[in-house]
Amino acid sequence: MALGEDQEVVGQKITGGKEALELIRRAGLRVLRTEEAEDENRAVALAGEMGYPVALKMAGAEHKTELGGVKVPLKDAEEVREAFRELREIQPAGPLLVQEVGQGFEAFVGAIRDPLFGPVVAFGLGGIFVEVLGNVSFRLLPIERRDIEEMLTELRAGFLLHGARGYRVKFSVLEELLIGVSSFVLQTPWIGELDLNPVFLSEDEYRVCDARIRGLREGPPGG
Repeated sequence: MALGEDQEVVGQKITGGKEALELIRRAGLRVLRTEEAEDENRAVALAGEMGYPVALKMAGAEHKTELGGVKVPLKDAEEVREAFRELREIQPAGPLLVQEVGQGFEAFVGAIRDPLFGPVVAFGLGGIFVEVLGNVSFRLLPIERRDIEEMLTELRAGFLLHGARGYRVKFSVLEELLIGVSSFVLQTPWIGELDLNPVFLSEDEYRVCDARIRGLREGPPGG
């Protein structure tokens, strides 16, 4: 079965891939440039525009890495063509995603509307580590600077954000990211869950690499 960007689960729309990234980009969050390619020639052309290395990914599926659906880093046109053909074995139809390669520390940011407490934001280690270590801190929305400071203190890997092991991230970068997510969720009432993983953090900026949004039953306006 071909994997598309949207799934319908008990009346709830799950949005991923380029569509989800575009939604959060329009809300003011910073994302890695991501474009769709229906064929390998288009993928090569987009990679040339972005500049190598690039990533080539399946569109929309969860757990892309476990499925072998992420090829990175691709250093030239031949590697892009080879990766495109390999991914077509997993996703026979629909566009694949060509994406800039993220740099820095991988973080996870999520949000959920709890039926009892209301909207909650989560922040922690990203990539595969968010599931392996469960190293995540939670706060009710809206959040302030003090909340972010406390979240970093709670994280077992918080020291990585202060210059350890080659990683350093300015607090202003984290503040922009987490306040931005908080505002997006509060201003978008149809969102039930939001999953940004990974988010690449460098000293002076962040970039969201992958996003997944589960809408409530009423869905987005016009959706």
